[in-house]
Amino acid sequence: MNDSYQLRFRSLFHPGRAYVFPCDASGHVDLDALSERARANYFYARAVIGREFTVPDVQPGSVH
Repeated sequence: MNDSYQLRFRSLFHPGRAYVFPCDASGHVDLDALSERARANYFYARAVIGREFTVPDVQPGSVH
């Protein structure tokens, strides 16, 4: 997967806090490429959209 994009879930309550995952230009995350912990964080962030995190946005850049 090309890591030139990142999917960012921003915290609704803590400015500057976010979950960030490598993705393609369409926002698709390769779940098989994530560690078990990152995969759990991804599913958590998706489950609490609108309660703890914003709808994610796709941004250019690399995940470090």
